[in-house]
Amino acid sequence: MLVLLAFIIIFHITSAALLFVATIDNAWWVGEEFFADVWRVCVNNTNCTEIDASYQDYPTMQAVQATMILSTILCCIAFLIFVLQLFRLKQGERFVLTSIIQLMSCLCVMIAASIYTDRREDLHKSNFEFYRQVQEGSYGYSFILAWVAFAFTFISGLMYLILRKRK
Repeated sequence: MLVLLAFIIIFHITSAALLFVATIDNAWWVGEEFFADVWRVCVNNTNCTEIDASYQDYPTMQAVQATMILSTILCCIAFLIFVLQLFRLKQGERFVLTSIIQLMSCLCVMIAASIYTDRREDLHKSNFEFYRQVQEGSYGYSFILAWVAFAFTFISGLMYLILRKRK
């Protein structure tokens, strides 16, 4: 039982770490001389432009930013509730509250990555002054980590739903 508990804790911490990196790091769209994420666009590693209200379709980027932040916060809250439930639940009860919060985190990261996937090309075309050199690129590792974090939080949420407290 201790091995299973250790595995679940490590899996959850890994999910949170993936969410933090995907949210913070500047590599959602990358190329040879540039990188961009949901916060800023950088050319030549020195010329960085913050994405602000002057950005066309700024509400779309705000939605991606908000849902990534919310998913990270929910993942951390789910971990804290899991630790509390670990000591407070009676034997045989399930970690339903932890599972619900973790699945909400999963939903938020899926929404953020889906919005970015769907709207990326339109965002780059409508903000040509930001993305002049950024048109020819590919999805970066932070974007991929967001999708991996989606899978991890989903699996983690299901594990908590199935998991019963045992002695």
